[in-house]
Amino acid sequence: MNELVAFWKEEDGVAVVEIVLILVVLIALVLVFKDRITSVLKGILDKVEKQSGRV
Repeated sequence: MNELVAFWKEEDGVAVVEIVLILVVLIALVLVFKDRITSVLKGILDKVEKQSGRV
């Protein structure tokens, strides 16, 4: 019985749930803003490519 009470009071599982929820939110944001992220990265890479000829 003591083992069951100790397991119930243990809070290690809470941290795992929080991490999973944060990851789900981040993945959802990436999916929602995928087009915008892609265009920003293309713009940055284009600038890097154009300016690399100067070096």
